[in-house]
Amino acid sequence: MALVRWDPLRDIDSLQGEMNRLFSTFFDTPTNRGANGGGVTRRWIPAMDLIEAGEHFVLKADLPGMTEADVNIELENNVLTISGERRAELEDKHEGYYRLERTSGAFARSLTLPEGVDAGAVSAAFDNGVLEVRIPKPEQAKPKRVQIAVGGGEPRTIEGDTSTEHSAQ
Repeated sequence: MALVRWDPLRDIDSLQGEMNRLFSTFFDTPTNRGANGGGVTRRWIPAMDLIEAGEHFVLKADLPGMTEADVNIELENNVLTISGERRAELEDKHEGYYRLERTSGAFARSLTLPEGVDAGAVSAAFDNGVLEVRIPKPEQAKPKRVQIAVGGGEPRTIEGDTSTEHSAQ
């Protein structure tokens, strides 16, 4: 018999794994179990990409089997929320074995946008199960010019330095 040194961290990892398994099965909702008694749906979260393209941020979401009527897009306080529901396509048959792997249900994804995004200029298109949301980038803050009067004479304009490098003399 081999001696194995007791490692309390290994036991904690094992306990954490069991607790995660317990909670994930507890919060999953059962589906139509049928004769085989199996089947548990998992929460559906659509895949999304966010890219920077020129003067826009472009968000693309894969929403297979859905139409534009199944999707809601809201922009409030610089938070863009995409939500909707994909319905299950179940057939009620009493023979044979079924395996359901495509998930369905309601979803909501939120994304915090930079300050200054023009909500009226956000646009969306839906094509072949892919939602594309185009978000114009906000204008960058520009340095402010301050005029200073010198000794009662004409004011001179002092321009702010926008570079991050300064040379030491």
